Amino acid sequence: MRVRKTRGYQDIEGVSGAELPDPDMGVTQEIEMASVSVVPDDTFTVTQAVNALGFGWFQVKLSLWTGLCWMADSMEMTILSILSPALHCTWHISRYQQALTTTVVFLGMMLSSTFWGNLSDRYGRKHALSLCAILLFYYGLLSAVAPSYMWVLLLRGLVGFAIGCTPQSVTLYAEFLPTKQRAKCVVLLDCFWALGACFEVALALVVMPTLGWQWLLALSTGPLLAFAVVCPWLPESARYHVASGQTDKALETLEKIAKDNGKPMLLGRLVVDDSMTSSPHRGRFRDLLVPALRRTSLLLWFIWMACAFCYYGLVLMTTELFETSSINCSPEENIPGQTMDTCAADCRQLQTTDYMDLLWTTLAEFPGIFATIFVIERYGRKKTMAVQFVLFAICSCFLLICTRKRAFLTIMLFLARGIIAGVFQAAYVYTPEVYPTGLRAVGVGSCSAMARLGAMVTPYVAQVLLKSSITLATTVYACAALLAAIGCLALPIETRGKEMPDSIKQTAVAAQNNK
Repeated sequence: MRVRKTRGYQDIEGVSGAELPDPDMGVTQEIEMASVSVVPDDTFTVTQAVNALGFGWFQVKLSLWTGLCWMADSMEMTILSILSPALHCTWHISRYQQALTTTVVFLGMMLSSTFWGNLSDRYGRKHALSLCAILLFYYGLLSAVAPSYMWVLLLRGLVGFAIGCTPQSVTLYAEFLPTKQRAKCVVLLDCFWALGACFEVALALVVMPTLGWQWLLALSTGPLLAFAVVCPWLPESARYHVASGQTDKALETLEKIAKDNGKPMLLGRLVVDDSMTSSPHRGRFRDLLVPALRRTSLLLWFIWMACAFCYYGLVLMTTELFETSSINCSPEENIPGQTMDTCAADCRQLQTTDYMDLLWTTLAEFPGIFATIFVIERYGRKKTMAVQFVLFAICSCFLLICTRKRAFLTIMLFLARGIIAGVFQAAYVYTPEVYPTGLRAVGVGSCSAMARLGAMVTPYVAQVLLKSSITLATTVYACAALLAAIGCLALPIETRGKEMPDSIKQTAVAAQNNK
């Protein structure tokens, strides 16, 4: 062993037998052994410091800042279900072109998620989020003045590229949370997502009838501007600093947490484990498929893909279901010439009742959040996600009941939206917990990329297939949810009550202990 002293911490390195001094170098050996003998017992790691300093004003500020990012992401997603019908009326685009308007956003997110994850692991979460905020605001504002449908596609695709970084705000947030509060706080962060979705619907209700979709796109960039302004004050992750060998900066961040939370800084020295700093390939995608992580990564990719497929499918088909159900279940449904297909020239603007129904189903995310908080620490992450997927499948089956009563349909959509939102948040809790520090951002980014793949496919089910067959469309969502439930139970690691791993070796040990 060798202890290397620098300001405020000790870096402990293992020295192989070949590196031991020769017997004739007695003085050097005595100094080396003397250094080992004075290693104090009151050393601490970043994890121990974060747990000891607890949840306080520092985490409250970080919640608000990352919440702004989450709110902006939510507004850009919610606007998709409003923008497509508006473009249909403006440029008389077809159903497939409406679906493409949604797909191109998710395509940009899918292509960029791993890129942003790699960037975050290599250069820091703060720098990636700052760049993301600037690009997202810029392209979002340009979308409002797009002169044609093709320009809308291009600019919304670039918006999607920038949105691919927003899951890294959860990575940054989770790395500053004490173990006992981590799941609860990450799930509560979804309140900002739900708030953003509700705000977008309310904004559309006011803006769309008078000013149109261009002004809606422009005004929706407000939270993005606010987040871009606060980015210089975002703290960089202490775990990232340690993993990148910048231990002095990690100590400065921990001291700031202690000051903001009104807690005394831990006595002793910050100890750095070489397993965190020895890898020269932080953020390398292929490391997600090493034997210790392969099963976890493959299952999580499928779970995230199914979750996004179901969640965004439900968001997109909320307004579609009311229109489709009213035609299918009407007494005149067999009148010749009344078909579910609509030509490109048909235009139906969203009405106040449509916005109110969308608002009610969006509000369902709040009870979904609190229900997830209640069960996730009692029954674990895996079981929580599995049960919620099964409940979502059951709610999807109830959508097959043919009724002209909007209240029944609204209640079913309300329950389904709350449940699938809970699954998403449980996945956001589990994923940063299971990946080691050097791969955490790229791990979350890769899962987000797979989620966007599911979201790319879902418009063709929720906006195209649904027009032909409600039964087939809802069956597809129910089957996807049931398969994902099986995948949740097959995950090799349960992270409830466990520390976030700092190395692949720790993750492998956790997997062995769960067998």
